[in-house]
Amino acid sequence: MNFSFSEEQDAIRELAQQILGDACSHDRLAEIERNEAGDGIDHELWKALAEANLLGVAVAEADGGSGYGLAGLGVLLEEAGRTLAPIPLVPTLVYSAPALGEFGSAAQRQRWLPGVVAGDILLSAAFEESGRQDPARPQTKARAQAEGWVLDGEKICVPCAAQAARILVPASLGEGLVGVFLVDPNAPGVGLEAGIANHHERQFQLTLTGVEVQADDLLGSPENGAEIVTWAVNRAQAALAALQLGVCEAALARTAEYTADRKQFGRPIGTFQAVTMRLADAFVDLECMKSTLWQAIWRLEEGLPASAEAAAAKWWACRGGSRVAHTAMHLHGGIGADIDYPIHRYLLWAQQIGLTLGGAGEQLSRIGALHADPAARAIAQAHG
Repeated sequence: MNFSFSEEQDAIRELAQQILGDACSHDRLAEIERNEAGDGIDHELWKALAEANLLGVAVAEADGGSGYGLAGLGVLLEEAGRTLAPIPLVPTLVYSAPALGEFGSAAQRQRWLPGVVAGDILLSAAFEESGRQDPARPQTKARAQAEGWVLDGEKICVPCAAQAARILVPASLGEGLVGVFLVDPNAPGVGLEAGIANHHERQFQLTLTGVEVQADDLLGSPENGAEIVTWAVNRAQAALAALQLGVCEAALARTAEYTADRKQFGRPIGTFQAVTMRLADAFVDLECMKSTLWQAIWRLEEGLPASAEAAAAKWWACRGGSRVAHTAMHLHGGIGADIDYPIHRYLLWAQQIGLTLGGAGEQLSRIGALHADPAARAIAQAHG
């Protein structure tokens, strides 16, 4: 396992820091959050990342990207987390584009991936349902018809669904088979009910009532649909952990600076033992988050079994991320509870990332099921 970064990954980090750091000031983020009529996305920043060729870091060169894989994308996500960038990196570049690149037909890849790289197309995926079911065992149903499929069901917490050109929707076909469909959010029978998440991202409840999709809107085949979902969710768990790492690194850095400057009883509060111990515990959490994250990414990129490792990285993102974010807020004292003060925003992001695709308890259950269920373990070993 090699934790050192390549020259290309260092270049991605440096370029991302420059673009995201310049664009994501506190005032700019507050402006986007206050605009309730908007979609919560900084489209100017999205276009800037496209012009810098950063939206294609994980897309294969044959499909118009740079081909730097999940590790390159992890570097970009970590920097996006540091700046709390209000852009759909996770739904477009994590949930959807990699699955299209890995399992899509030549026609599907050509239709969607170059537009993603250019910043012209947003994508999303609907993995979550009420009751927190396994995404690879969806309650949403699909039935075959003469020229395609008909979908019925409900998905929750679907990010940027209204702005997406297509949404990846897993649906049960019966007899243990799963289809992953590219659904047009503007198609007849699709209902979208908007909501605002903790960190001000627009998320949607997606209702499908007799929604017709064509045969060529199926990703892969019914025989490998469950494996496609597992493959995508494993990478999503690692990507969310990368985003959370950036959030917590920035929160802790801000807190270290604050406690070095803030004085009580004639000395910086950072010299008090209680404060020092809280900061030290937060640093330990960060190191655990970092090591489990890059172990999971390395195994995923090497094609090794990584379902348990991805869940472990997400568990640390949930538990460690929560502890770091709360430490940052608490050590800022009363001002940390001010929702208009920048540090509070990091707490909201940490909370939301921790809940996405299952919290800490659900990650432990997933790890336990992988060890207890031979069939689940076999799927994980075969498909990462």
